[in-house]
Amino acid sequence: MRGAVAAGHTLTAEAGAEVLREGGNAVDACIAAACMSWVTESTLTSPGGGGFLLVRASSTGRVRLHDFFTAIPGQRLAGPPREMEAVDVEFDRGASQVFRIGAASCAVPGAVAGLEAAHRAYATLPWRRLLEPAIAVAREGHELTKPQAFLHAILDVILRHTEDGREIFGPEDIRLVAGDRLVMHDLAATLEQLAEHGAALFYSGELGRRISEHVRAEGGSLTEKDLAEYRVISRRPIRSSFDGHEFVSNPPPSSGGILIAYALHLVSRLGIGGPPGSAEAMSRVAEVMREQTRARGGSFTSDLYRGGLAKRLFSGVDAAAKRIEAREAGRAEPVGAPGTTHISVVDAAGNAASLTASNGSGSGVIVPGTGIHLNNMLGEYDLNPVGRRYQGRAIGRRLTSMMAPSLVLDDGRPRFVVGSAGSVRLRGAILQIVLNVAVHGMDVSRAIAHPRVHLEEPHLHCEGGSDPAELDRLTQWGYELVRWRRRNLYFGGAAAVELREDGSLDAAGDPRRGGHGVIV
Repeated sequence: MRGAVAAGHTLTAEAGAEVLREGGNAVDACIAAACMSWVTESTLTSPGGGGFLLVRASSTGRVRLHDFFTAIPGQRLAGPPREMEAVDVEFDRGASQVFRIGAASCAVPGAVAGLEAAHRAYATLPWRRLLEPAIAVAREGHELTKPQAFLHAILDVILRHTEDGREIFGPEDIRLVAGDRLVMHDLAATLEQLAEHGAALFYSGELGRRISEHVRAEGGSLTEKDLAEYRVISRRPIRSSFDGHEFVSNPPPSSGGILIAYALHLVSRLGIGGPPGSAEAMSRVAEVMREQTRARGGSFTSDLYRGGLAKRLFSGVDAAAKRIEAREAGRAEPVGAPGTTHISVVDAAGNAASLTASNGSGSGVIVPGTGIHLNNMLGEYDLNPVGRRYQGRAIGRRLTSMMAPSLVLDDGRPRFVVGSAGSVRLRGAILQIVLNVAVHGMDVSRAIAHPRVHLEEPHLHCEGGSDPAELDRLTQWGYELVRWRRRNLYFGGAAAVELREDGSLDAAGDPRRGGHGVIV
C-alpha cells in the first residue's frame, strides 16, 4: 500500500489518492486534495479562506502545526470600513441563523500561503503537478452531489449575493441543484496562474492587488500591505495523554484542540460511562461537552493569546469532575457557519497529514475575473461575537478558531488521523470519534458513521440511529432532547485514516457530507 486519504468529497479524496499512486508523500496528497476542495467543496473552502495543517514526519517523529488561518486586516487603512451586511440563512428543521457578510467581513486569507509553505517544507512532487487535478475539474466542471447541493441551497443567499456569484452559481431565479454541472472557468485560470507563479502572485503580485482593490472598493479593510505581510506560523501542537494513547492537535490561539484535550482528560478521570450508544455513554459525553463550554467563559479568549491555558484547564479537572457528577447547569455559546472541510492522509512511510480549512459561511464577495470567494471570518459569531472593528495593535493578529486537525499516537507512531467540519460542533464530533476508535475499538468507518450527540444548552441533540429506549432513559434523567430522524451534517463532517496494528490502512469520509476514503 502507498497510503490512504479521506476527505469531504469523492473528487477531493481521489486527487490525493492520485498523488499517492505517483509516489507522492502524505503532504503532497494533502496539498492536491486541498486545492481540489476549492473546486468541489466551494461552499466550504477556497483560496480566499484559511486553515491549519498538522504534520507528523516519519523520519524524525516530529509533529508540527502550520497555522495559515485568517488574520485581522487594516494595515495602512485610511478611513473606517463599512458595516457588515446581515443575511438570514435557513437550515434544516426550520432553524435559521443570521450571518454577517460583505467586504467588511473579509479577513486576510492564508490558504494559498499555507499550502505553498507546506510544499516547501515537506513535498516531493512539483507544485504545479499538485494543482493540475483541481485546474482540470474547475475547467471541465463536476456534477453536484446531494450533500453539496444541500449546502448550496442553505448558503444560496450568500453564494449568489452579487452578480459575480450569480455568474458562477446560477442566475437570479435558478440556483444549482443535485445533478447540475458546476463549471468554474475563472477559478481554473487563477489556479493556472498560481501553479505558474506561486503564492507571491496572491500576496505581493497582480492578483493580490486586484483582491485588495475590490475589497476596499466594496467597503472592506483588506489592504495590499495586509497581504504582503501575511506569514504562515509554525506552532508546537497541544498534547494530551488518555487511556494509553496520545492526542495531538491544534494549539492556542485556536480553541478546538485544547478543548478536546481537556475533554479527554475529563474522560480519563471519570471513565466513558458505558458502552457506545448507551444512555450512560451519551450522558457522559454531554456532561463533558457542558464543561468544555463552561471553560470558554471568563478570560478564556484572552488566555488563548497569553500562554499557560492548558496548565490552568488541566489542573481544574477534579473540580470539573465534581460538577459533572452533580450535573450542574451549563451556559450557551455562539454558533458559527458550516463552511469547513477536513482532509486526512497517511502514506506508506508513516508520514501523516491532517488539514482543516474554512471559508466561514463565505462573505458573498467574489473578486471579479478570479473565481475567488473570500471568507467572512470577521463576521463569524463564534470568532467575533460582537462584530467589532479591529484597530491598532490587533491588526495582523490571527483570529482564533475551533478547527482541530488531530492525530492520535501510540508509542509515538500514528494510530489514526482525524478532523472535522461543523463550527463549534466539530470538537464534539472529533471527541466522539476518538473515543469510538481508541476506547471502544471501532474501525474509523464505523466510528464516523456512529450516531452522535451535541449539547446546545439547554437541549441535547441526538442524531438519528440512536436507540429510542436509551433516549427515553436520558429524558427520564432530565435531559431536554431534540431527536433527529436521521444522520445530518449538523453533527459535523469528519474524515479519518487509521493505521492498524497489522500495518494495513483504513480510510473514511463522513456520510453526512458525502465524504470519501481511498486506500492506495
